[in-house]
Amino acid sequence: MRVVVDLNSCQGYAQCCFLAPETFKLAGEEALMYHPGPNNEHSEKVLRAAASCPVQAIFVEETNHQNDEQKENKEVGKHHD
Repeated sequence: MRVVVDLNSCQGYAQCCFLAPETFKLAGEEALMYHPGPNNEHSEKVLRAAASCPVQAIFVEETNHQNDEQKENKEVGKHHD
């Protein structure tokens, strides 16, 4: 899972912080900090947090780590030929 927050759109409502505190935190009163690659065990909370954002500033992309690893291994193999 990959998370991207449009920090220009974010208004600091902090709904995401309440729903997925492992991934989203407020620094100060309005600066949002977030983990761009949260653990899969938190995926349901992250999806709820994204859905709850009043300005829809949170974008979540599902990733397949196994496919990513296979791609990396192929690229490494190409460099060794």
